[in-house]
Amino acid sequence: MTGRLPHSLRSDALDNRERVLDAARALFAADGLDVPMREIARRAGVGPATLYRRFPTKRLLVTEVFTDEMRACHAIVDQGRAHSDPWRGFCLVIEKLCELHARNRGFTDAFMATFPDAVDLAAGREHALNSIAELARRAKDTGRLRPDFVLDDLILMLMANRGIHATSMAAQITASRRFAALMIRAFQAPGDQAPPTASRENA
Repeated sequence: MTGRLPHSLRSDALDNRERVLDAARALFAADGLDVPMREIARRAGVGPATLYRRFPTKRLLVTEVFTDEMRACHAIVDQGRAHSDPWRGFCLVIEKLCELHARNRGFTDAFMATFPDAVDLAAGREHALNSIAELARRAKDTGRLRPDFVLDDLILMLMANRGIHATSMAAQITASRRFAALMIRAFQAPGDQAPPTASRENA
């Protein structure tokens, strides 16, 4: 019996950690990063002391929770950069980033540097933004992305997209997709009469 005790403790600790992460993911996605740590502990079914033992600061918890979302963000940007048409690649990035962020309010908060000292997220954000900037330069060269587009426009777009509230996730994603289409129209160069994007065929 005593020989099994250390293994059981390790198993319990791992279970607690996963419950905390699952609870944090759900709460951050629905309500953003303002969720109190005590509420995360309550949802996870653990005591505050257990939560803080696993994650001494909210910054550490946020970094752990959004690692997968940052990978998904990088995959979207890489897909856009790999497109044979830079403008359509840029449109694909806009569409998919809006949807990714619509599904998870907390990730938008994290991406917008609520915790600027969260090194892992900061590095991931800078990589994504630098890659989008490079794609935008190529899209401008095609004459289809307006020449005065700057990365601050993308940040404003994400801030506005976060403000979308709907009665269900499906309705929220539908609204976000419409918003993305409107933003693509706004980013399109004046005088460009071609359809703004057909990137859905590449989704």
